[in-house]
Formats: sequence, structure tokens, C-alpha cells
Amino acid sequence: MPANPQTAKPRIAVIIGSTRPTRFADQPAQWILKQAQARGDMDVELVDLRDFKLPFFDEKASNRWMPSENAEAVRWQQTIGRFDGFIFVVAEYNHSITGALKNALDQAYNEWGHKPFTAIGYGGVGAARAVEHLRLIAIELQMVSTRTAVHVGGSDLMAVHPAFGGTKTMTDIEAHLLPSTKTSLDELNWWAKATMAARTAA
Repeated sequence: MPANPQTAKPRIAVIIGSTRPTRFADQPAQWILKQAQARGDMDVELVDLRDFKLPFFDEKASNRWMPSENAEAVRWQQTIGRFDGFIFVVAEYNHSITGALKNALDQAYNEWGHKPFTAIGYGGVGAARAVEHLRLIAIELQMVSTRTAVHVGGSDLMAVHPAFGGTKTMTDIEAHLLPSTKTSLDELNWWAKATMAARTAA
């Protein structure tokens, strides 16, 4: 018998959206993972795009229309299909998300649909432009975005990012991030439970 969506904890994946060897993403990923796990109202685990050798999307069509043929793409679909919602760790590249994250989004369709997400972004303006672009993509995938996201930018980013000479940790700047983190995770949990109930009813 499936779990009762009113009482079951949503299963949430923190997806690291950068694969560069010198990426900064691990710091915000581990920090947001800790914040989400500490709440106790969701089961959260890390999903790293580095662990999936996804080709550039080359299927005959989206898996909305036909099954994917690439075994790694299928493994990716099966992995994200286990979750009820997502927290994307978003780096901003030229006002958008990374190519790796866009490709990962394109490699699935059915597994994203009718599920919520939020994001923690980092960049010159806290990755605000990349997060907005992510929301536009996610709408086409029939996902639900939280209104609130977490943005690490400006002096906070410079304090923690080695590229700017930063020597502090995410914990050192978390006082600036905790209010938006709580709101975004509250919204994520609400939408996860709502969509879990709706998917069960359907």
C-alpha cells in the first residue's frame, strides 16, 4: 500500500548543478542539505551530476513520447523518479544555468512533472537570473516552483568563494541566508505534500 501523502515525509533531492573540477557548488550544497535535514519534516539526500555520465541529449525524442535508449539516461530518470521534490544548487553562467544542469533537465520529462522545487543560487547577483531561467524551463516540465529561493551573492559570495579570495565558510554567512532558507523550505514542503496527494489521487 502506498504511503499516506498526508503523513509521509516528502523525499527531496539536493541536485548539484555544476560538474566543473573546480566548482564551488559543494559548499552551498552541503549547507542546504544540512538545513533541510535538520527540519525533520522531509527525507533529503544529495544527488551529484558528476555521478552520472549523461551524454548531450541525443535521444529520438523526450521520454514524454518514447522510452530513452541510453542506459545512463534511464538510470538518471530512475534516480530522480524516486523523489517528491528538488532543491537545485544553481551556479550562474552568463545569466543562465550551467549546460550540465540544462542537459540533465532535458534527459527526463515524466519524472519531473507535478513535483516542486526550490533553489540555492550563487553568483554576482546571487544567481537570480539563472534561477529565473530555471523556473521558465521547469514550467515546461510541469514542475512547481517555490516563490522563494536562497541567493548567495555580493559580499557574502566574496567572503566564501575562493576565486574572490574568500576564506570564510557558509556557516559564517548563514545569518543572512537563514530567513529565505526557512521560507523556501517551508514552501517546498507544502507543495511537495500537495503534489504527493494530487499524484496519489490521480
